[in-house]
Amino acid sequence: MIRIKDIKIREDLTEEQVFKKAISKLKINEKEVSNWYIYRKSVDARKKEDIYYNYTINLELNDKKKENKFDKFEEEKFPKIIVKRKSTYNPIIIGAGPAGLFAGLTLVQNGIKPIILERGKKVEERILDVEKFANKREFNVNSNIQFGEGGAGTFSDGKLNTGNSPSIYSRKVLEEFVKFGAPKEILYIAKPHIGTDNLVKIVKNIREYIIQNGGQVLFNTKVTDFIIDNSQIRGVICEDGKKIDTDTVILAIGHSARDTFKKIYELGIELKPKNFAVGARIEHLQKDINLAQYGDKTKLDLPVADYKLVYHAKNERTCYTFCMCPGGKVIASNSENGTVVTNGMSNFSRDGENANSALLVNVCVEDYYKNSPLDGIYFQEEIEKKAFELGGKNYNAPSQKVGDFLENKKTNDFGKVKPTYFPGVTGANLNEILPKFITDTMKEAIIELDKKLHGFADKDAILTGVETRSSSPVQITRDKDSLNSVNINGLYPCGEGVGYAGGIMTAAIDGIKCAIKILE
Repeated sequence: MIRIKDIKIREDLTEEQVFKKAISKLKINEKEVSNWYIYRKSVDARKKEDIYYNYTINLELNDKKKENKFDKFEEEKFPKIIVKRKSTYNPIIIGAGPAGLFAGLTLVQNGIKPIILERGKKVEERILDVEKFANKREFNVNSNIQFGEGGAGTFSDGKLNTGNSPSIYSRKVLEEFVKFGAPKEILYIAKPHIGTDNLVKIVKNIREYIIQNGGQVLFNTKVTDFIIDNSQIRGVICEDGKKIDTDTVILAIGHSARDTFKKIYELGIELKPKNFAVGARIEHLQKDINLAQYGDKTKLDLPVADYKLVYHAKNERTCYTFCMCPGGKVIASNSENGTVVTNGMSNFSRDGENANSALLVNVCVEDYYKNSPLDGIYFQEEIEKKAFELGGKNYNAPSQKVGDFLENKKTNDFGKVKPTYFPGVTGANLNEILPKFITDTMKEAIIELDKKLHGFADKDAILTGVETRSSSPVQITRDKDSLNSVNINGLYPCGEGVGYAGGIMTAAIDGIKCAIKILE
């Protein structure tokens, strides 16, 4: 293959037109090309007066001698999996989020039939419970934004962050998503996203494929205990008393399965506290973010703008934006009664009026640790309960204008930015909920980040609290090579919830890697 980089396009063109423009500059005739595809597409908006698309195209030529005039490369292939598993037991996967689903997918693609146990409902039923909570405040502890098929990432922007150097594993995940219904463009755009509306369909398609190929997916099936004999996993026990024997368990439970973490600690499975982050969701008008990022001179039909910001405060804390959702809305993400938790989501079109992002401050182990690795969970719970109380004890979220937050006063009315959170919001003062080291850092960061993104500190921007579930506060220790729990054989801690991923992409990759270890 030949890779043509830095193809600068300053007009709105189809993929075919971009290809033709690229080969004409290289004096290659279209008939000489046997195969081509767009490898990467990004927007370069560093100079507002000259915004352009930057493309990279891979192609093959019929004339192999002519190829020698260019820089050639060989496409990396996904490593061949050698299946050596002899066990007669079905592997059990606990959790049907991205880690669990991609682990199950990898197993069935290689002839092993897993049993996936999910405490929540299938995704099409789960949507109804989420809508019922948003519209009627009727909360289901096992079927909500956190629990259910697809995991917490289903109700998000569906970001598939690959980093600057995407691995063969991330390419594999992207290709699987496209295979099951994602837009083809996620294979090459610099910041791929799927959107909640597409994720719902894709998750269902993956589940149906797993079942068609011999796997089982059991919903409304909550694992409450583990059968362990002589440091070897022997099975699991479900809430209804059902016992399932196995010698292999992938623990892909997500970061909100607090009852499971408590059981794990009780059983002596090794886990440790870890750093995480806490803050709130910040909302601006999307048109203001577009203006700040793109200016008003370009005539390109650009995608809605996003941002990713970091500030290192004077108190040596870090404040950063996370899971930015262009044209999205803030959503209720609690998994327990009497708590309020926020997150953000967007549909694929990202056509909402507001942009939102988590604005988080790092929380270190020493900030909360008392005597248990579960103390981070208790730290989160305390803040979430305070948010419930300040919101009015009816699942309204406490919300505050940025101007009021900076001045430490309660918000009584909203300006040009209207809250998108459902079931609803209550004007409040978030300084009364969040620890002082978090609010002090956020205030300093908001003012400084405004210098990087004009309008970030707009007094009418909104902070809605609290955002506490961006990552897990615990990690279940596993061996680096085998990915097996360090003290329980056959138990594979997997994904974001147990401390080995941070988002849909990395969780899916971890699911694939754990499945490969089981197969091999």
